[in-house]
Amino acid sequence: MKYLDEYRTPWIARHILTEINNNVTRPWVIMEVCGGQTHAILKHGIDQLLPNKIELVHGPGCPVCVTPLELLDKAIAIAARPEVTFCSYGDMLRVPGSDHDLFKVKSTGGDLRIIYSPLEAVKIAREHPDRQVVFFAVGFETTAPGNGMTILQAEKEGLHNFSVLSSHVLVPPAIRALLSLPDNRVQGYLAPGHVCTVMGWQDYEAIARRFKVPIVPTGFEPMDILEGILMVVKQLEQGRYEVQNQYRRSVKREGNIPAQEIINTVFEVADRNWRGIGPIPASGLRIRQKFADFDAERKFPVSSIYPREPEICISGQVLQGLKKPKECTAFGKECTPEHPLGATMVSNEGACAAYYKYNMARVGRI
Repeated sequence: MKYLDEYRTPWIARHILTEINNNVTRPWVIMEVCGGQTHAILKHGIDQLLPNKIELVHGPGCPVCVTPLELLDKAIAIAARPEVTFCSYGDMLRVPGSDHDLFKVKSTGGDLRIIYSPLEAVKIAREHPDRQVVFFAVGFETTAPGNGMTILQAEKEGLHNFSVLSSHVLVPPAIRALLSLPDNRVQGYLAPGHVCTVMGWQDYEAIARRFKVPIVPTGFEPMDILEGILMVVKQLEQGRYEVQNQYRRSVKREGNIPAQEIINTVFEVADRNWRGIGPIPASGLRIRQKFADFDAERKFPVSSIYPREPEICISGQVLQGLKKPKECTAFGKECTPEHPLGATMVSNEGACAAYYKYNMARVGRI
């Protein structure tokens, strides 16, 4: 397939792997931040092709996985209200809250709609002025411009029966927080290409300098990931700590300026709690006071939420790159995609779901 096959060419992969083997002289731990990269690594067997000296660990770049439990509990409480039509992408419906998930709300009569664009929620609000329509906006910087445009469109049309439950988080503060952990093992990063397409890589430069780690914005095809690993390894071996762009066909240093302007118009930076990790200062986006009428957290009385995580789940350690999914005693047993204990087993970008889907298939379990 044009524009795809060239990033999956076997002879190029062999060439890059030879380059990696020729350059690596000591063990290195590299984190791929994005869950999409994790799935690509396991799907194409990249983890099995790399030399033993290179260990890949998986980061918190799955927006569904890091959505704070208290916010998910708020979503469940709002969706259960009789006057509410709750709109969400499908991957959020099975993420476990403290007691149950959004599917449970739907099964007990809640008006819950699976949508594929936030503008669908605006259309529902336009067509049903007697209903309170709430859109669950989950994501990193990648989806924030589109969700911001949705609020601007609702304001333009005067749709005050529309609101957004916002759970946007920012990648650079999370990387900074992980690097500050006393038990951090990561020595280099594959930065999320889609996020950098919107935001550029300028914010990563200070992180690379301060923590002495190479950071490489990387795409999602096998050749992208292999080249990104090679670029990180070369820097580590040479004692260089820079931001180096692998995803040149999509990412520019300054990013997408119009998209950033939309984000800055609708949202402001705020502290955010990350599921499995905890509070990270200035790591989230909240809706500005100017658009308070479209903020579901302000519109509905859901402040007294007290979340409870299952004790057996180690998804927080997986998201921090401290453990692999198979180290969890519940993996593939009490915790499966059909009966998940944590968000990392539910999401299409979750590390536990990737290990279950691809590793279990390799050994003939599924």
